Amino acid sequence: MYNDQLQKFRRRELRKNQTEAEKILWQKIRGRQINNLKFHRQYSAGPYILDFFCPKIRLNIELDGEQHKDSIDYDEERKLFLKDKDIHMIRFWNDEVLNDIKNVLEKICDKIKEL
Repeated sequence: MYNDQLQKFRRRELRKNQTEAEKILWQKIRGRQINNLKFHRQYSAGPYILDFFCPKIRLNIELDGEQHKDSIDYDEERKLFLKDKDIHMIRFWNDEVLNDIKNVLEKICDKIKEL
């Protein structure tokens, strides 16, 4: 279910071709910088690849760009699958990360407190 070997190549490609927003957020959450929690980049859960995932608290952080405006059905299906697996999700637009990383980090910390 997690980090399926069939998706290994795709996960590696996504890590190599990160968006600027993904690079910025990763620099802020990697290495247990938030609440001493370990996050993974491009972690797969079932058929889906999660942008950033903390297995300990089952939190998925998703960053969305313009392409997600056209994938509402896919996103809803994915959200239901993850909810069924007890994976919590928080989403941000790339612009939020690029323009207000401090607020994004505060929202992530607030979400962690909820869990």
